[in-house]
Amino acid sequence: MECIHCQNEMITGCKVNVEGGMYGIKISKKGKGLFKNVSAKPKAAVCSSCGYVAYYIDEFKKFSE
Repeated sequence: MECIHCQNEMITGCKVNVEGGMYGIKISKKGKGLFKNVSAKPKAAVCSSCGYVAYYIDEFKKFSE
C-alpha cells in the first residue's frame, strides 16, 4: 500500500484497538434480509515516513453484494 501523501510504502496489517478496551472496532453494513448483515474488523496501515494512517478491510468485496 502506498501513502497518498508522500508515496512511500506503508506498513500494513497493524491492529486497531480502542484504548482501555480489548474489543477493537468493527465496521458493519445492514443487508437485505434477516441474516444478511456484513461486518469486518478494520486493519491499519502506517506510513513510516510521514505518519499518515489509513484504515482498510481485507473482506471489502462482501460489502458490495
